[in-house]
Formats: sequence, structure tokens, C-alpha cells
Amino acid sequence: MAEALRVGIAGLGTVGASVARVLRDKADVLTRQCGRDIVVTAVSARDPKRDRGIDLSAAKWFDDPVKMAEKADIDVFVELIGGDEGPARLSVKAALEAGRHVVTANKALLAKHGVQLAEIAEKKGVLLNYEAAVAGGIPVIKTMREAMAGNAVTRVFGILNGTCNYVLTRMEAEGISFDACLKDAQRLGYAEADPTFDIEGHDTAHKLSILTSLAFGTKIAANDIYMEGISNITQADIRAAGDLGYRIKLLGVAQRTDSGIEQRVHPTMVPTASVIAQVHGVINAVAIETDILGELLLSGPGAGGNATASAVIGDIADIAKSRPGFQHAPVFGWPAKELKPYKRARMRSHAGGYFIRLTVHDRTGVFAAIAKRMADNDISLESIVQQAAGAETQAQKTVILVTHETTEAAVRKAVEGITKDGHLTDKPQVIRIERAE
Repeated sequence: MAEALRVGIAGLGTVGASVARVLRDKADVLTRQCGRDIVVTAVSARDPKRDRGIDLSAAKWFDDPVKMAEKADIDVFVELIGGDEGPARLSVKAALEAGRHVVTANKALLAKHGVQLAEIAEKKGVLLNYEAAVAGGIPVIKTMREAMAGNAVTRVFGILNGTCNYVLTRMEAEGISFDACLKDAQRLGYAEADPTFDIEGHDTAHKLSILTSLAFGTKIAANDIYMEGISNITQADIRAAGDLGYRIKLLGVAQRTDSGIEQRVHPTMVPTASVIAQVHGVINAVAIETDILGELLLSGPGAGGNATASAVIGDIADIAKSRPGFQHAPVFGWPAKELKPYKRARMRSHAGGYFIRLTVHDRTGVFAAIAKRMADNDISLESIVQQAAGAETQAQKTVILVTHETTEAAVRKAVEGITKDGHLTDKPQVIRIERAE
């Protein structure tokens, strides 16, 4: 049997403690599967005295994760610290430069520094594995990096944030407000005390940028993503979507076009009969469309200690199974030095059209003014519905428009014009409709 794989874990929060526990409890199974023992020989965290529910006394303690990465007697450095700078970045860089394999769950780090770290890993001939960084326990990285050789990806999209999906699911199922759902999600541990990173789309954007690089062989461009969160979704939108045969989901979408790569994160109306619309609660789902395979949908737990730990352990096991001299797959599917510069696609028509909700003054001429603004921007309407805005007032109405294929720029310009006309009593709502999903 090969020598034991020595593992150092930096960060002993929920995920880190879970990883250490599973490596201990499943030691016999992992040894049989990998052909060698996997042993935690070093750990690093902020508080050495904290009770983590597992005896780590046999592992050498390091107060500084960078020192552990540089000096510890380990083969694999597992980074579960979090953050895109500071100890996380410095320790991962140090481990790679020291010729150690790295496993991380840190999507923010990869979104910002992934290409640079991949170049170091490939130069040193070590693995940089990050399955847990995108969609939790769903093996989407391994699928795209290893199992789809020869496939040309045309589009990758999905539900990549469990907090947002939980909130939208409960809003629809129980008819309660966004704020009430979010507070409950925080109470249950599905949302952070400061949920901005999740609900405004940043978390989804980081994950999408990694999938984009894998799909299209481009450098990561997390700062070049159209991004919109779910904090402005109301019960009026949820109900209107249902009446029209749709369900609202926060999607991350990346697709190749004739003019470049399109990346976007935003609330989306998807047909209620579609598979993606059936993904509820904290579950994630990723769809990959290719020329050979067609469409592949992967779905499962997207967050939480167990799901993330499962992905981390899978990455460690892959390293344990590898042997000296074996040619590792490139970190992002293509050699890092060959990743192409990201080229943003030009604005184009959106085949699914748009849902537009306007709360307007109930007075003569409003409908005609709205119709004129749409016509001035070459927007063709599929339907227009007027309804009372609410029992609390009779002085305003809600107007719901569904457009045919048009561009984002045209819709935004038309809505801006309606706003300047002084007809609105509340902020307008614009949501893309994805008919294909």
C-alpha cells in the first residue's frame, strides 16, 4: 500500500470540523477506495481551545495557516478560511509554491485569483481542486473538467444560491413577503446575519464566473457580469408570474454568442412545467448544454456543512488516488496560460421577452403614454393587463406588460421614459422571461 496521504486543514468551522470528522469516521472505507490511508496531520484555526466535537490532539496545531502551508509535514493543504485576500490567498499561494496539492471551497478566492493560482499549480505539477466552491455537493466541476471531453459547451445556467431559492420558494408557497422569508431563513441558518452577498447576486456571480471559465476556456471575469438580486421581488411579482404560467428563480446564465460570452445573474421567470422550476428550497441545479451531449441537469444540496464537506473529501480522495508522474487535468479544463481573454458579448435581443410591472396613477392618458414609450423603442407587446394595485387605494393601478423578443437596452430605455413622464407611483419591475428553461 502507498504511503498515507497527509492532510492539513486550515479553518475549523462547520465545514472544516465536518471534513475532519468524516475523514476519521470513514477512514477504513476511504483507505479501501483510495488504496492508501488519509490522515489529518496538521490543523489551523483562530481558537485552539474551542470545542469542535472532534479530538484533533494528534494533529500539529498552527496559529498561522501560511506557516502551516509552508512548513507542515503535509501533502494536501485544505483551505476553508474564506475570503478573497488575507490568510486564504496567502496560504493557498504558499502551499502551491511549496509543491503541495490544494483543496478549497473558496469561490471568492477563485473568482478573483483563480487563474494566477492555477498557473502556479500547473507549473509545480500539483492539483488545485475546488468542487465545493460551486453548487456544494453537486459534482459539477468534475463533470465539466473531466467527464465532458470533446463536448463544446454552448450554455451553462442554473440555480447557484440556496438562500435565494429558499426565499423565493417560500414566498410562492406561503404568500409571505420577502422580508419575512429572509428573517426566517436567517433564523434557520440558511442566510447570514448580513445576507447582502447572497440576495444581491454576488455569490451566484462568483460561482458563475468559474463555470464560465470551465465552459468556454476564458479567463475568469467575475467583475464583468450583469447582476441583479432578489430584494425587489414582491408578492405582486410572484402572483403575476403564477397567473402567466411562470415561476421566479434567481439564475446565473453564461452562453456563447457570435460576439463573445454573455454572463448574467438576475431573477428570471421560467415556465412552471420546466425542470428548473421544480428545484425548490435550498437545493441547487446546474444545466449544461453541449453539441454532443445535449442538455445535462445536475441537482442536489448546494450548501451546508455536510454537502460542502462531501465535495471537499471527494477532492482529497482524488488526490489520494493519483500517483507520482500522472499528468493532472488543467485546473480550469485548459492550461491556465492558454485561457483566452474574456470577451463580453454585444447586447442582443432576448428571445424570451420581458415581464414589466408598473404601478401607475389611475388617470386618463396613462395607457396611451405607456404604449407610446414602448412603440418608440420598437417593443412589441404580447399582452397587457390592468389590475387594481391594492385595496388600500383606488388612485393607482398595476399594469403588467409581457413583451415579445427585444433587447435589455430597449426595455430599460422605455421604462426610464415612463418614469420621467411622471406616471409611476412606485419603482418599476423588470424581469426576463426564459421560455427555454
